[in-house]
This record gives sequence, structure tokens and C-alpha cells, in this order.
Amino acid sequence: MQQYSSLSDHNSQVDVRPKPLTTIQQLCAKLWLESSLNQLQSRLGDCLLSACNTVPQAGAAEAKILQTVVNEINSAVNNSNLAVTDCAVGIALFEPQATVATVCYVSSSLSPNSQPLFLELLKAEKKLLLRLQEIIEIEDLQQLENQQPPSAWRLADDSGNVMGWLILAAAPLNSARDSLIKSLAQLRSQLMARSAKHCTTALVQLRHTLSWQQRYQELSNSNQELERTNQLKNQFLANTSHEIRTPLSSIIGFTHLLLAQGYEPTKERQQEYLNIIQSSGKHLLALINDILDLSKIEANQLEVQCETIDVPMVCSNVFALVKEKAANKGLKLRLKLDPDITTLVADPLRLKQMLLNLLFNALKFTSQGSVGLEVVPKGLFVYFTVWDTGTGISQEDQAQLFEPYFQIAKAVASGEGTGLGLAVTQKLAQIHGGSVKVESEVNCGSRFTLVLPFRQEAGVGGDEGDEGAGGAGEAGEAGEAKYPSSHLPFTPSSSVDILLVENDLSNAHLIQIYLRKLGYQVTWVKNAAQMWEVLLQLDPVLILMDVHLADGNGLKLVQQLRENRQYRTIPVIVQTAMAMKGDRETCLAAGVNDYISKPIDLPLLASLVAKYTKPPTTGELGK
Repeated sequence: MQQYSSLSDHNSQVDVRPKPLTTIQQLCAKLWLESSLNQLQSRLGDCLLSACNTVPQAGAAEAKILQTVVNEINSAVNNSNLAVTDCAVGIALFEPQATVATVCYVSSSLSPNSQPLFLELLKAEKKLLLRLQEIIEIEDLQQLENQQPPSAWRLADDSGNVMGWLILAAAPLNSARDSLIKSLAQLRSQLMARSAKHCTTALVQLRHTLSWQQRYQELSNSNQELERTNQLKNQFLANTSHEIRTPLSSIIGFTHLLLAQGYEPTKERQQEYLNIIQSSGKHLLALINDILDLSKIEANQLEVQCETIDVPMVCSNVFALVKEKAANKGLKLRLKLDPDITTLVADPLRLKQMLLNLLFNALKFTSQGSVGLEVVPKGLFVYFTVWDTGTGISQEDQAQLFEPYFQIAKAVASGEGTGLGLAVTQKLAQIHGGSVKVESEVNCGSRFTLVLPFRQEAGVGGDEGDEGAGGAGEAGEAGEAKYPSSHLPFTPSSSVDILLVENDLSNAHLIQIYLRKLGYQVTWVKNAAQMWEVLLQLDPVLILMDVHLADGNGLKLVQQLRENRQYRTIPVIVQTAMAMKGDRETCLAAGVNDYISKPIDLPLLASLVAKYTKPPTTGELGK
């Protein structure tokens, strides 16, 4: 009996140990959970890898991740012997600050013909449907998240930003099932919670990846643009160098001939050399003007001075300026002007500049035949069409024709031009309220049409101030002065004393010779210290002041003169290389009476000097 009793005690101890079957089922449940999560993580990794390789849109990549999470959880739940099949998974998304969310992704178990499962809100005693496009209030999602066991899990990054909600709807467990089956609710909760973390991690990584890819793409595009800009810059510098060196070669070469000892050219030859030097200098000025014009236009600092223009006269003047180049190439010039067009309102200097740019381009690409200008009215606009019988322009080149520094391959090969003319022309036309159009075929010539309104809208143009203020760009392509070089507007008094304060020896020598030839007495000093010394002995009627001096700023000197009772009434004209927008206003604000930019337009300088010295008579000075 005692042995039986002892056996009974032993059996009693065996009975309280876990059954082997239960242990196996628990291990299988854990294995199912980890395997499902590993499978999910693997699928999400594939999604991220695909996003890295294909650079998709952010919305498409996120959609793929969210749908993958839903599908993998659904597959894990429905393909396991440990799970209950009456289960559906969904993801609801919402915009920031919204009070409701929309179910955007659901598991395959929710087919169109199936009845969606309910989400039970225990505390609120109401049920919600888990169905595609169903609207769920955020408050209800928060309640589903907080109940036990939970039915919703938020997808929030490390900063607490909620990206969406992972939702589970499951049929109630049968209470008749054993305790292991009842524990599936907790098992599902673990699966959903950890899946939500994997989903959140994948979304955050995706956003980092896309952000990095976007920055990389932007950087790549920026590098390509910088490379293109650098190529254009190098091309521009090479062409500009050629354009500058060519006229400089003429200037330096012919000057050397005139200065060479033992070489005594005839008067006609001297005149020819001087004409070449002057023409080359004007060419350099035109090049600089194009660069400055484009800079001012792009900075919205260029203004036009509109007035009523005699159109036939402008066209005639423009043809006179291109006549020599056409003759050198054996080309005929054709001008057709509608008799109904007599005047229009525009900036005469800029109109001439635009027409010259178009005509010089036509001559550049035409080796035989003709170049012409046709002017016709169309409604409220005037159409200036420059045509040629040249090589024509391809459609590919036409697309880039008006970009700054762009040049057709033939122009690049010839080293002619800088690629600025058409860009400046188009922008000047736009400032006038017009446009530039191009029609061309390869080997069939080209037609460039400048379209300008007959009258300018209010606000176009404006008064820059006194007409005596010369500036960079005013001479245009032709480099014309307001007065012919052989005709001066007056004969001054020989007793007029002018004080010239000029830092540059060559400029000072030029101005001295020119003004003395007109009969003025000119005293030259090269710095501020010398100016004050001379003023103690000289009572000038006018001071010509350079802005940049070795020992001071000319504008500050003007201010000091204005503060001194003895000198405050002496007129001051500044001559300076400051030729950008606003420079003239800066000089006038310092107290100067007038302004002229370098290179000095000598006839304009004579006009300004006459204005402030008030010569007693007017007339013409011979050569």
C-alpha cells in the first residue's frame, strides 16, 4: 500500500508538469510569429531596394510598402493553423491636422463580395466597418488603440509624427475553444504591434532614401548646369578674347606705325590709319556695351528712353552702317518700307541697336545673295523683318538661339561674335512690349522679325535725367556721338579756366588737347592734394573731376567742395568709368552738376563744358 501510495505521489508530481503537446504548440506559435515577421521584414527590404534602384515617386513607393504590410499580415494570419481565419487588416491614412482617416489599404480577405468585419469599440458601444474608403474618426482610432486587446496601432516616427494607422478586425473567439486558442488574440496583437514597427521603420527609411535621392538628383542637375555654364563661359571668354584682341591689334599696330621713327606716311594714309583706330575703338566699346546691357537687363536695371522716331530715317541710318560690310562680302542690301509707316514711339538708340544686331547676324551667315529689311504695319504693331539668303539655322539651334552666349557652330569656328547680340535684342524687344521671332531652314536663309508696338504702354521708358549724361551702352553698335566728330557746337572764350582733376595721364592729355583746341585754358592735376593747392591760386569756372584718384575719392572731394563757401558754387562734371545703373544718381547725390562716362565722348564733353561755362558765341570749329 505504501508503495502504491508512493507511486500515487509520484504520478501526482508528473501530472502537474506541462504536457509535451502544449509546449510544442507554444513553440510553433512563437516560430509562426517570428517567421511571419521575418517574412514581412524581407518583403519590406525588397520594397526599399526597389525604391533605391528605380527612384520612384514618393507616393508610389509608400503605397507599395503599406500594401505589402497588409498583404503579409493577412497571409500570416490566414495561412497558419494557429490562427483564426475570420480576420482582416487595413491601413488608414490622414492628412496632418485632420480629424478623420480614410481606409486606403485592406487585406485580400475583404473581397468585393465579402462582408467586411466590424471594429468593436467596447467603451463607446458602437461598431465600425473595416472597408476600403471607409471614413474613421481619429478619436475612434485612438480608442481602438487603447482598448485591450488593441485593434489599432499607430505608425509614428521617432519625432512622434503619425503617418497612419494599422487596423485589425477579427471575429470573436469561441469561448468553447481551449486556452491556447484563446491566447491567439494576444499573439495577433504581438504580430500587429511588431509589424507596425517594421512598417514605420520602412516608411522612415523610404523617406530618407527618397530625400537623399532627390538631393542627389538636384545636385546632379546642378552639376550638369554648372558644367554647361562653365562650357558656355569658356566659350564666351574665348570668343570675347578674340573679339577684343582683333581691334586691339589694329589700334596698337597702326599707332605703332604712326609713332615709328623714319616712317612718314602721307596725310591721306594718316587719315586712313586714324579712321581704322577709331573704328576699332568703337568696336571695343560696342562689345563692352553688349555685356553691360545684358547684365543690366538681367538685373532689371535697364531703362529705355522712348520718343517719337522717324522710322524711314532710322532704317536709312542703319543701312548706312552695314553698307561697307555688305560690300566687302559682295552682298546686295534690300530695303522695303511700307509708306504708311512714318513714326513709332520707342527708344531710338535701342531700336537702332536691335536692327544692327539682326543685320550684322544676317551678313555674318550669308556668303552670297542678298540681305534685306522689310518694315510693314500689322494692327497695333510694326514688323521689322531682317531676311537673308544665307546658310539657314537648324531647328535644334533655333531652340537655343536667344540664350546668352549660345553660338551656332559656324560662328564658333569662325571666332566671330560673342553670342550676346540676339539675347540682348530679344530682351530689349520685351522691354518695349514686343518680341523677336525666327523662321529658318538649313540652306534656305533666315527671317528674323522684330515686333514692336506703335506706341508704348504707360510706365515703359522714363527720363534718366539731363540729356548731357552719357553712359555705357549709349553709343550702341555704331558708336555714334550726339554731334559729328568734325562739327562742334560752339566757339568758346579763350579766357575760360578749367581745372581738370584726372588720375590717368593718357585721358588727361587727351582732354587737355581737345579742350585747348577749343580755346579753353586747362590746368591739370592728378590727385586731391594737388587740387587743393591749385585752388589757392586759380579761380576755375568749371572743375572736371575723376572719381577714382590715387589719394582719395572724387565724390568725397565734391562733397568737401560743396561744404566750403569759397568753392561751393563752382560747377563740377565728373568723368568716370562708373557706367552701371544708379551710378549717375550716386554722383548727382554727391553734389556734382553733371556726369559723363568713359570712354569720353569728346563732342558730348564739349557740349557739357559749354553748358556750364556759357560761352558768349556759338559757331562751328573747323578741323
